[in-house]
Amino acid sequence: MTKADIVDTIASSTGLTKVETEAVVNGFMETVREAMKRGEKIELRGFGSFKVVKRAERVARNPRTNEEVTVPERFVPKLKISKDFMHEVNDAIQEKKGN
Repeated sequence: MTKADIVDTIASSTGLTKVETEAVVNGFMETVREAMKRGEKIELRGFGSFKVVKRAERVARNPRTNEEVTVPERFVPKLKISKDFMHEVNDAIQEKKGN
């Protein structure tokens, strides 16, 4: 599913125009980006939480040359899905497979 598909789905279920819906979706995504750039945690109950995690510096290996390479520490965004959402997805797919 692409962003355009999400916009279409939300627009048809809410009665908003696609232009209005796209503005809301873009606004949501930009708000999440900006909050994460500030290191803030975002919690969407029943969906999941976004947070920034620190990855420590480590030594990796270049598979082509087998040379050791140092990967510097970095901060990466992470989404942890809520247990309820995880169970919903699992149950729906298991049910689909059973039919």
